[in-house]
Amino acid sequence: MTEVKRKKNSVVWRKINSFHCADIKQWCRRRLPILEWAPRYNLKENLIPDTVSGIMLAVQQVTHGLAFAILSSVHPVFGLYGSLFPVIIYAIFGMGRHVATGTFALTSLISANAVERLVPQASQNFTTYSNSGVLGLSEFEMQRIGVATAVTFLGGIIQVAMFVLHLGSATFLLTEPVISAMTTGAATHVVTSQVKFLLGLKMPYISGPLGFFYIYAYVFENIKSVQLEALLLSLLSIVVLVLVKELNEQFKSKIKVVLPVDLVLIIAASFACYFANMEYTYGLDVVGRIPYGIPSPRAPPMNILSKVVIEAFGVALVGYVVSLALAQGSAKKFKYAVDDNQEFLAHGLSNVIASFFFCIPNAAATGRTAGLYSTGSKTQVASLISCILVLIVIYTVAPLLYWLPMCVLASTIVVGLKGMLIQFRDLKKYWNVDKIDWSIWVSTYIFTVCFAANVGLLFGVVCTIAVVIVRFPRAKTLSLKNMKELQYRVKTEVEGENSQQVKMISINNPLIFLNAKKFHADLMNTIQKDNANNQSPDDINKCEQNTLLNSTFNGTCNGETPQPYPNEKCSVILDCTGVTFFDYTGVSTLVQAYTDCKSQNIDFLLANCTASLKKAVQYCGHLEPDKHIFFESVSAAIGAIHLNKNLSKFSDHSEV
Repeated sequence: MTEVKRKKNSVVWRKINSFHCADIKQWCRRRLPILEWAPRYNLKENLIPDTVSGIMLAVQQVTHGLAFAILSSVHPVFGLYGSLFPVIIYAIFGMGRHVATGTFALTSLISANAVERLVPQASQNFTTYSNSGVLGLSEFEMQRIGVATAVTFLGGIIQVAMFVLHLGSATFLLTEPVISAMTTGAATHVVTSQVKFLLGLKMPYISGPLGFFYIYAYVFENIKSVQLEALLLSLLSIVVLVLVKELNEQFKSKIKVVLPVDLVLIIAASFACYFANMEYTYGLDVVGRIPYGIPSPRAPPMNILSKVVIEAFGVALVGYVVSLALAQGSAKKFKYAVDDNQEFLAHGLSNVIASFFFCIPNAAATGRTAGLYSTGSKTQVASLISCILVLIVIYTVAPLLYWLPMCVLASTIVVGLKGMLIQFRDLKKYWNVDKIDWSIWVSTYIFTVCFAANVGLLFGVVCTIAVVIVRFPRAKTLSLKNMKELQYRVKTEVEGENSQQVKMISINNPLIFLNAKKFHADLMNTIQKDNANNQSPDDINKCEQNTLLNSTFNGTCNGETPQPYPNEKCSVILDCTGVTFFDYTGVSTLVQAYTDCKSQNIDFLLANCTASLKKAVQYCGHLEPDKHIFFESVSAAIGAIHLNKNLSKFSDHSEV
């Protein structure tokens, strides 16, 4: 007996082990997309275009990293780290083959609110000369990056939690007008934040509600303090960047490698500033000392997590929304699939893990992703190659960027946001297609500009839900089918028997609480329409006995609407093809319609019902098993009516 038990236990144990191994293997393939594409990587076809794309991406990663770190109110070197670690993590867990993740303007701007609030610029005077021992940076700089990494860490935790809760399926609420308006408004904020660098103004950090307007008010009040040298250098940089980028785009089919104008401009500006001594001669702000190397990992300060919850939610939502839109766009363009929920995990881990390496909040960027498109990137290998080059910059070139003028760096940010700013052109499209979408775009943009990107995003989602709630119940729920297409004839009158009237009605929308009440009213109105008047027997004899059912019902003569005969029996066929989903309220309304028709001696037939809908109606309506009201198709329902001459006893017959 013991031996038998041992054998059974060993068999069961082997099954459990085999199940777990297969399950773990499947889970790893689903959650680690790199295991899918890396073994099938084609070196011969993909390596060269990925290498070219990786080089161009590295140039953008370095410039954007420096710029967005300053935008996030931390030392520029931390932007270089943010262009390295998150990219590697996303390449492992992400599904977007052409998504360039890393430092991002919108998340940097949100993070800056927490940094300036908890470690204001005024506190620098007390800690400027105290060395923290990390890369030779001051304690003030380390306190600031501590706040930024706390936002990064908590934002990533929120994204991972959303992955666990499978909230990726809720992204259908993020409509194109909402995303377009939010990103355009946030880009407007970013451009506004760079005005002080473009004009060479010394101004305090301004944020909060209506901060956009306060910034421009301050600029106009201090317009006489604008540095002419900074303004001219900014204009020259913007003109050069826009012109060369347009030429690259215009002739990209004729040239294999586009000119890295960002890198050329940065090198030229740095050399010009160094040799002309612009920092002291003209008082231009420069990037300053950038230490080389990567410090040892350090956990974010957990004691301030509760103080950065609002910014963390903003980073999590805004970063994910923009990144998902870019991932879905690349998937649609290059014909592959992206799992919305997996993207939550990829970006969440990119933030959580990177926060231990002094990284600011990250997400996918529109400009860098577009750069991967234009340079012919094939896979995530392009991003990994860019990481190698960024690492080389961190250990070799970074200290040479000391003399880079801030106005030039600000110019690269502004030009890099061109793709977001030109989304104003979408207004014409929305106006011509749907005025309500146009209104949502405008209102979302205004809220984003007046408050913040996360506030604008939430407002847009609320507006979308409100519009659905208002419009859905008012939408047309029913339509009368054109029965001529079915090519069925029904005998309307047979030797003195009751005449027969058939109405074929289709449901156009899902049946849920939003439209259940209107559905019932529309259905009853359609059934009872014209039943108040009776048609005389003489008028009935003018019609053919075998008539073709039309879009109203089968008794039509010469396009006239027939009136029911006093003894006329009516049947209703409800085509449920449009009921793609339903809830309890919807099913209860359907059962109520059946009960109402039965009380009026009207036969009520349901066609094209799903198995779940049949089960729900039977359970909710307490229908007997021999109640044959369900039919596989409209044709089957009409055939049953055709075979049953005595319609008053139709329920006693079987389904055909």
